[in-house]
Amino acid sequence: MRQLRNNLIWGYYRFKYKGVKKPMKYFNEEHNLFRESLREFLEREVSPNIEAWEQAGKIPKSIWKKMGDMGFLGLSLPEKYGGGNLDFFFEVIFNEELGRLNSGGFVITQQVVQYMSAPYIYKYGSDKLKEKYLPGIISGDLISCIGITEPDAGSDTKNIQTRAELIDNQYVINGSKTFITNGVYGDFVVLVVKTESQAGSKGMSLICVDLNQDGITKNKINKLGWHSSDTAELGFDNVKVPKENLIGEEGKGFYYLMNGLQLERLCFLPSNVATMEFALSESLFYMSQRKAFGRTIDKFEVLRHRVSQLSSDLEALKAFSYYCCNLFDKGIYDVKLCSMGKLLVTELHEKISTQCLQFFGGNGYTEDYPMARMFRDSRIGTIGGGTSEIMRDIIAKVIIDDVKYKEAKSHDNLNEGSISHNSNFLNQENISSLEKSDNYDLSLALKNIINAENTINITIKQINQSDDNGIKKSSSQAIRHQIAQLASEIECYKQFVYSICNSLEIKENIEKEILMAKLTSIQLIDKVVSECFEMFGPYDTLEDHPLAKIFQDSKMIQISNSKRDLHANISKLIIEDKS
Repeated sequence: MRQLRNNLIWGYYRFKYKGVKKPMKYFNEEHNLFRESLREFLEREVSPNIEAWEQAGKIPKSIWKKMGDMGFLGLSLPEKYGGGNLDFFFEVIFNEELGRLNSGGFVITQQVVQYMSAPYIYKYGSDKLKEKYLPGIISGDLISCIGITEPDAGSDTKNIQTRAELIDNQYVINGSKTFITNGVYGDFVVLVVKTESQAGSKGMSLICVDLNQDGITKNKINKLGWHSSDTAELGFDNVKVPKENLIGEEGKGFYYLMNGLQLERLCFLPSNVATMEFALSESLFYMSQRKAFGRTIDKFEVLRHRVSQLSSDLEALKAFSYYCCNLFDKGIYDVKLCSMGKLLVTELHEKISTQCLQFFGGNGYTEDYPMARMFRDSRIGTIGGGTSEIMRDIIAKVIIDDVKYKEAKSHDNLNEGSISHNSNFLNQENISSLEKSDNYDLSLALKNIINAENTINITIKQINQSDDNGIKKSSSQAIRHQIAQLASEIECYKQFVYSICNSLEIKENIEKEILMAKLTSIQLIDKVVSECFEMFGPYDTLEDHPLAKIFQDSKMIQISNSKRDLHANISKLIIEDKS
């Protein structure tokens, strides 16, 4: 029935769908038809009500039921439970379209259901648990949450204290959780508990707990942002849960959790990118109307250059976001890239919300304009789902310590594919090819990415060597975080350049994107070389330094290429819309 319903819905839009921009390589016609259907629904049923839901601090469950009836929930879950059994890029579209609404509270409500709680049941739960909970999640009848954080255990997940003791075939749960999205009005929680108190992370388990049971107390938290979503402190006092509500194996909870967090972090990428695109679009419109000193403020050079910089950073991050999502769609488990994506997208979201509010001036500080809400909502990004500091810790472990993360096995045989990690294009042959085609700007961007990657690799090797006292610089958390940040930016801009090279092959008009790649790569090589140069410590002469040649070359690149001219050209293409 669901598939028939979807065919009818999308068939209508197949007739109506006209004049849409050429899709990117990740999206086909069916994806685009789905996007149109979802967007129209959100504009009709959700957008007019967002402000009222923000003020009420609650989203009516009826809207989720409507979305379920339309086939918008459980897109990649199996049809046997009512899902769509669709590829992950339908989920990408779902997150992008919700992100365009500029309501973090609305977005996070279903993100918690679809990507932060339901997957544990689907991947590791028994058939009985799946049949009990998944159909309601997909139909919109059930709202779930994930219970990890405690008053004394945030990023340090291993330190949780909530206990579940097995007595007479029931778990008796005692403890508390905090910052639980959907905890007030939700129906059940995937609860992280200690089933063996002395076993550390191996004593953690996941249990489904219905929130209407005796012994559960709820306290609604007043938050800075995400006003339309409910966030709770939950107390558990001798709450009895059937043994069959255990997800997977007892003692495997931490293992499952560390795997599931990658999807949680990944879904932030498309939703945040779409929200940032909305912010820039709204800002550009406002700037085109607002006058100061006899002209619209989009004519002022410093503001135009700021638009150019933010747009360039966002365009690069969008390409990186799609790349990470494509890996996930192919069944490739990459902790490093998910952590990099989450780090970069939430940091940029915070920056763009601040800068776009600045474009609005005093009006941006009022609730009558969209930037006040975005400013409030964006602040949680670098905290929730793993702080930026934790992301840098994880990234550093992978690239400095060569730590390997393995995916937990699930009860279902998920499709696994193979996909290139897009590193092979970083070679002299491609540079020469671009130079022969007179594409100097893109060849320079490619050179800069190669040099930045070489620089970080040389530096990692250096900091992993012990000094005369047997101390490695790689033991410094400050240096580790610095390396993690630089490596993340290199990976992001590398995928941006790669996406542009792909677009060249299909002869797309990408003048603006090439200029953006040139600008960001020039900034990247300067930042990477300067910071890595400093990490090496003192040298008697510049000539003796291992990075001397790269350092000198990077400075010549800065001298030979005017960033001011690049900003001027990019902003002209954006603001005058001549791209």
